[in-house]
Parts: sequence; structure tokens; C-alpha cells
Amino acid sequence: MDKRIPTPDTITAEWLTEMLRAADYPEVEVHDFTREEIGTGQIGRCIRFELDTRGADAPRSVVGKFPSQNPVSRQTGVDLRNYLKEVSFYQTVAARVTISRPRCLYAAIDGAGPEFALMLEDLRPATAGNQIAGCSPQVARAAVLELVGLHAPSWGDTSLRGIEWLGEPTPDASAAVQGLYAALLPGFLERYGERLEPDERRLIERVAGSVGPPFAYPDEPVSLIHVDYRLDNLLIDASANPPRVTAVDWQSITLGSPLSDVAYFLGAGLLPDDRRPVEVDIVREYHAALQAAGIRDYPWGRCWTDYRRGVFAGLSVTVVASMLVQETERGNDMFTAMARRHSRHALDLGADEFLG
Repeated sequence: MDKRIPTPDTITAEWLTEMLRAADYPEVEVHDFTREEIGTGQIGRCIRFELDTRGADAPRSVVGKFPSQNPVSRQTGVDLRNYLKEVSFYQTVAARVTISRPRCLYAAIDGAGPEFALMLEDLRPATAGNQIAGCSPQVARAAVLELVGLHAPSWGDTSLRGIEWLGEPTPDASAAVQGLYAALLPGFLERYGERLEPDERRLIERVAGSVGPPFAYPDEPVSLIHVDYRLDNLLIDASANPPRVTAVDWQSITLGSPLSDVAYFLGAGLLPDDRRPVEVDIVREYHAALQAAGIRDYPWGRCWTDYRRGVFAGLSVTVVASMLVQETERGNDMFTAMARRHSRHALDLGADEFLG
């Protein structure tokens, strides 16, 4: 194969043929293809390639992921190692976990980017979730239980420590994120402050000085965490029973507190009135699934406390990400919804006690 990293404009039928043959489709031949932009990514650009193929079991379409065309978003993808993390996840970590994710057919990056390319299996008829609209409790339950396949296989796995691209909790790293949050907070409040309720705004301001989450958690437990596990980054097949959920964005993966993923998803994925009646039951099911997967030294009381601490993870992502990517109308609506839901989640659970 051509060793140069392809772009959407340089990919040819010949390249697609060679790529698929290298990915265990030895008889495939791509005669022609069309391209269609899909998704609403802020840092990555996703394109579906519809293939005119011949050969046994040849895929009829694949999805390519490439750097954003926006210079600000591209630089953010490099600075935060988003491109490096996602490519490295598929190259080195994906085989270690059981969470549903697309099969990776090709992965390449030049240094930390921005030049990179991923080619992934197309999971139609599943469609991307909608962060602004939220989801049903049934989808939320399926999404949270899927997280067990990421957290349990990596729970306390010391072999994952010290991997530079992956990162891990350290005082210096936490201080850096907290400093970034504080530096970006004035711009965030200038842009979104009028859309927030007064108590939501006060809470977001208090987080900047937190001595606890989202910048510091207890040392244990630690596992792989997705960090940005939300509806826009999931493909959902609602025709299945229960709904089938697949995580498709691995640009932020790191080591951290696993319950922050759970709280992040439920806090933003469900509207508050939908969340309140079901969240305890969903977190209990997650805890039971952890135990069934072999994590038996993690009592329910500690799980629930860690979940309450985890509600602030969403505010950290919201404030930082909203100020570091290209501003769009949909992005503004999405970040407003996230800020309000995560704030309300923390206030509902009395989690502000952890801020100090």
C-alpha cells in the first residue's frame, strides 16, 4: 500500500482495494465509490465511503475519520493529543477491552498529527445519538452497561500506567487542567452565562477553585475511561431490544475514575426529569455488572459516592472544549445543554460538598 497517510481527496478505488485486502478481505476489489460527510464532530471529520465492490463478504461501505478542516479545531486536536489518542487506542488498546466499538480497518498518524486517518467498519443502521435532544432511559441503561466492557478489563491494571500518549492522574496533570478551566471560564461565561440559571452559573464558577473533583479524585479505583462518553459519540441501533450502543469516538481516552464516565453520560444524556427517577437503578445495574465481571471488592456505597463525585467531569469537558473548538450554532446549543444538565445533576445530588 501507499505509505502516505491518505486524505479524503487523495483516496482512490485502488487504495481502498489494497486497504481492504490488508484488512482480511483478500478477494475484494473496489471499482468505484462515493463520499458523504456524516456526523457533527468538532475536532474530527467523518466521511462515509459507499463502495462499488466485488468479492466474497466485501463491505459495501466504510467510514473514514480525518482531522477537522478548521485550523483552530485541528490545532486543538494536536495540543490535546486527541488525534494521537484515538489512533493509538485502535492500534494498541482496543483489543484489551470488550466495550462495543467499530472494527478498525486502517489507522495511521504522523507524530501527534494533525495528519491522521482511520478507516472503520460502517455500523448502519445504527445512527449517532443527539446530545441536545437526549435519549430514553432504555438507551441510557444500555449505554451505561456497555461501559462495563471498558472499565472492568482495565480495572486497576498497572500495565497501563506510564504510557505517555494515554496519560494518567497526577497532581501536575490535574493542576494543568484546573488552570486551563480557570483561564477559559471568563470566556465561557461571557458566551453562555445568560443562558444559565443563577445557581448553575454559581456552581460552574465554584468548580474553578475545587480541591476535589473534577480535578482530583481518590487514588483508587482507576481504569481506562472514555472521558467524552456522550450521545454524539455513540452509534445507537434502537431497533434492537435492548438498544445496541457502540462508542465511536476515542479521542480523549485516558486513565481515571470510572464512575466519572457513568455520571457524565447520565448527567447530559438524560433530561433532568427523565434522569431523576431512573439513575439510582441504572447505577445499581452497572455496579452489579461490574461484580459479575469480577470486580467484587468495590462496595455499592463507594460506587455511589464515586458516581456523585463524577458529576463534575461533564463541567470540565464542557467549559474547556467549548472554548477550544470552532464556534458553531449547534455547538453553542449543545454546550449550553451540557452545562445546564451537568450543573443541575450536581445540584440534585448535593455533590457540591465535594468541591471543598
